[in-house]
Amino acid sequence: GCILDGKLYPFGEVARTESCFRCSCRPDAMRCCSLFHTPTGYDKENCKVVFNQKSCNYDVVQKSDPSKECFVYSRV
Repeated sequence: GCILDGKLYPFGEVARTESCFRCSCRPDAMRCCSLFHTPTGYDKENCKVVFNQKSCNYDVVQKSDPSKECFVYSRV
């Protein structure tokens, strides 16, 4: 298998790791891509970015009331 962040994964495709990556584990290498996109276009003055481990994505919420989401117009 392959080890990523101290955890052993079996050979083959890994749909989701604990750190929110999709990986391909092979005897010669482990290749991974992130399952999340980082928000870049949002109201940075009134909003903040919070990583949501359950959804493997970033939430952008109001600084004054984190229960309310902010509009995001671009992600990378």
